[in-house]
Amino acid sequence: MVREELEICENLFEDAVEYINDSISAVQGGQGDEMVLSTAKINDIKTWLSSAITNQETCLDGLMEAANHAAIPQEMENATRNSTEFSSNSLAIATHIMTILQSFQVPIHRKLLKFDRHHHGLEFDPRFPLWVRRGDRRLLQEENPIPNITVAKDGSGDFRTISEAVELIPKKKKTRFVIYVKEGVYLENVSIDKDYWNVMIYGDGMYKTIVSGSLNKVDGTPTFSSGTLIAAGRRFIARDMGFINTAGPEKEQAVAMRSSSDQSVFYRCYFDAYQDTLYVHSNRQFYRDCHVTGTVDFIFGNAAVVLQNCSIQPRQPGPDQFNTITAQSKTDPNQNTGISIQRCHITPFDNLTATTYLGRPWKDFATTMFMQSHIGDIVDPAGWTQWTQGVDPPNTIFYAEYENLGPGSGINERINWPGVKPNVTTEEARRFTVESLIQGNQWLPKDSMVYESSLE
Repeated sequence: MVREELEICENLFEDAVEYINDSISAVQGGQGDEMVLSTAKINDIKTWLSSAITNQETCLDGLMEAANHAAIPQEMENATRNSTEFSSNSLAIATHIMTILQSFQVPIHRKLLKFDRHHHGLEFDPRFPLWVRRGDRRLLQEENPIPNITVAKDGSGDFRTISEAVELIPKKKKTRFVIYVKEGVYLENVSIDKDYWNVMIYGDGMYKTIVSGSLNKVDGTPTFSSGTLIAAGRRFIARDMGFINTAGPEKEQAVAMRSSSDQSVFYRCYFDAYQDTLYVHSNRQFYRDCHVTGTVDFIFGNAAVVLQNCSIQPRQPGPDQFNTITAQSKTDPNQNTGISIQRCHITPFDNLTATTYLGRPWKDFATTMFMQSHIGDIVDPAGWTQWTQGVDPPNTIFYAEYENLGPGSGINERINWPGVKPNVTTEEARRFTVESLIQGNQWLPKDSMVYESSLE
């Protein structure tokens, strides 16, 4: 598996270089409105630099996984750390610039909002983000969007497999490319590569159109590559689809879906596996009205991600295992990343008897918020647990809760770590809304899917 991990590292570093180059281009700017140092542009830069760091850390994690957590060659680790330091320093500078502008109350967003109204006919509405373009809003809401390609197992479409359809996607397309997948179970692994932009895949329902795979760590596939669906191209959308990994708990890490897609949307989708179900790897992501099942670390990664109005169901793990819903992996204090679980329902899947926690900190700056959600009695009163048993996490983690309900939402017995904040203020909670964490008011569909951009 070491060879596979080295190939993954090569791709991750290529992507990291691309993120850094995109950040440099954004700073250099262009002409007219493009020269404005807007909030959106600074957030883009912070997102891309955060993702560059995540990619480099993912490389190291993969090499350690391949070596069964033994020490990797020092020269390889040093080279990776040096490149990460460059990205980290650049991110610190971008964060400092934003802080200075805010402290002096510089109206850096004004021209951007004017541009949006003038060119798109949109009035700013604090209830709804604007993340996705008008055409995408229509596609998300229409019952039967007109596809470019139809996939059907019975031969009634253009292709019988999704992978065949993916081969025809134009690279770096500026407009939507829509693939409709008819009802059925598709036994394949699907990859939307980084050069496939603006792809939308929709089906006949999250439990009707199913993509099923079984790649897993025990049988030799790195976690990063085990996803039944892998989405890397920017602005990816999936709607009314199910993605499952049938490997089972004995196969350890086995991902149902990994997204590294910036400004990706998953609407009415089903993610089903055991350990490491939903890999929210990097960039900005939004999940609405989805269903996620799993056991160990089953929502994990270092994206800036909001899951809203989703059903999150821990299931029975393997013998001697316990469940952790989240495992966030922020490694740099300036990364604008974190997992936000808002207005979700946390209930058991089938006959769950294993101890279940809200999460455990994968990395030193792990950042996770559960807010305005219903938490069932399956969650242990301590709330959170250690990554390594017997070793408390550093004080730099941020594990927070805000206005949750249900029998598992009691905070009196939460574990007493400095980084655990069981009752944060409204102001602190606002950092984890769609509007703040993923800048959703700039790209999410305003009139095609219902969602809340704020706490109200």
